[in-house]
Amino acid sequence: MNILLSIAFVGAWSSGFIGAKLGSGSAPTVTLLMWRFLPLALVLGVVALTATRASWRGLTPRDLVRQAAVGALSQSGYLLTVYYAIELGVSSGTTALIDGTQPLVAGALAGPLLGLPVSRRQWLGLGLGVTGVAVVTVADAGAGTGVAWWAYLVPFLGMLSLVAATFLDRRSRTDVRPMVSMTVHAVTSAVVFTGLAAATGAVAPPASGSFWTAVVWLVVLSTFGGYGLYWLILRRSGVTKVNTLMFLMAPVTAVWGALMFGEPFGTQTVVGLALGLLAVAVVHRGDRHNRHDQHDHHNDHHNGHDRDRDRHRHHHSDDPNCQQPAEPGPFTPRR
Repeated sequence: MNILLSIAFVGAWSSGFIGAKLGSGSAPTVTLLMWRFLPLALVLGVVALTATRASWRGLTPRDLVRQAAVGALSQSGYLLTVYYAIELGVSSGTTALIDGTQPLVAGALAGPLLGLPVSRRQWLGLGLGVTGVAVVTVADAGAGTGVAWWAYLVPFLGMLSLVAATFLDRRSRTDVRPMVSMTVHAVTSAVVFTGLAAATGAVAPPASGSFWTAVVWLVVLSTFGGYGLYWLILRRSGVTKVNTLMFLMAPVTAVWGALMFGEPFGTQTVVGLALGLLAVAVVHRGDRHNRHDQHDHHNDHHNGHDRDRDRHRHHHSDDPNCQQPAEPGPFTPRR
């Protein structure tokens, strides 16, 4: 099941870059994003009031405010920068490459911010992933495309926004269901993008069929598929593993772009895809190895505690007048 979820997540998340390219030539970024989230927020709002009302019980206003902040970072801020970069002329592959640096940043911050251990094997996987996504798009990034140099900094802002959203969500002690968080995020983004569209006079959608095709594409594949699976895998597997899967986005996007738009697909893309797959394999194997070591350590500790307890009992049985104090344990009050 975890493998199928990972494959589905990679495909759904990569679809967002393709959908952004589909709609970038038909309308401004804020218009596309506004009409992506308005119907989505309406549908999810109706579902929240009917089928999933029980999932909202126990949530405090503070929990909802936190989820709104997470949505503003993970959807509004992230998508606005990604779509704007593609509108400026940054290719979908390069945008995916820059977005793929998120795991390196999140992995480096997981220790000091969340107290999560990152093993050497996991760092090796992260390094392989960075190399893979770099190989896929280095030719495009180094070519003279006429795009302003500062345009390549825009996706970095979105990457940092998504990293911040990830840690903000992980620091919460409240278990929020994925459907609840997706609803709050969608409503928040609908409000943000409607306000931006109204402020820039870009509310009216174009009549072109490509625009509405892009909207449906982004709602179904990218939002329900991509973000829904992102938060689900994040809660099941943790920050390091879900972010390692992000390394596959650049090579998958490159393959998808080659099949759908005729973008070049050469040896560098093949090498990058192979490195991305190797990175995922290394990190997943490292997680299994760490869980095995922790299990063995727990058993050794438990067996050692039993041996100490047996020796203690034997000592008391040999000398009934001996009254040594008991070792402090889970059931022994400490003075």
